[in-house]
Amino acid sequence: MRVAIIENTRITHHGQLGVALHEAAALIDLCKPWSGQPLPDRIEADALVVFGGEQAATDDHTHPYLPQLADLMAAFSQADKPVLGICLGSQLLARAFGGENHLGIAPEFGWTDVTLTEAGRADPVLSAVPLTFPIFQWHSDTFTLPQDAVHLATSRVAPHQAFRLGRATYGTQFHFEASRSVVRDWSRTFPDLVEKNSPGWAARHDALAATRGAEADAHGLALARAWVGLIA
Repeated sequence: MRVAIIENTRITHHGQLGVALHEAAALIDLCKPWSGQPLPDRIEADALVVFGGEQAATDDHTHPYLPQLADLMAAFSQADKPVLGICLGSQLLARAFGGENHLGIAPEFGWTDVTLTEAGRADPVLSAVPLTFPIFQWHSDTFTLPQDAVHLATSRVAPHQAFRLGRATYGTQFHFEASRSVVRDWSRTFPDLVEKNSPGWAARHDALAATRGAEADAHGLALARAWVGLIA
């Protein structure tokens, strides 16, 4: 299988999703449009992954490739090829199908609880995790669901945590790719941003990683393997 991955920021970890793709012997085509690398007009791949970034899904003035990326996600979905949008990727996916992006109103950081909806419990990907499960979050924006989206998961702060369009197009607001190693690297690389989002995080991190983080690692890998299993 061949999977196209779009990175939207300088430091992007593929994390648990990378593990699942490696297990499946996937070939990866990597594109970094945030750096000025143009998005191809057409990408020949079996699936598309769009990772997160610090920009908003509506920041066309600073990241002019965003409309084209949203169109690319829609084209893959309409061709019945699996699509995965994580964090910013989920916000762009919502935008691509008519959802509204709401900026700065739903901040979440750290390992937080997410709960499946009834549809999520029956979903081929989200059913890989318990009804309520800890997973890593780092965002402040949110979105409304596109008209035909199936709502799969929710949280106290941001109700639209996961959704599906069609057979295999998924958006997750939470970072299920973020293993404890990824979170540790983010914490070291962006200490000021992390402290701003969660004062005292450095002192709490190790204890949380050993408990909530360990659970989240297992759940993240289960979700990654389930989504990769949808790729023909």
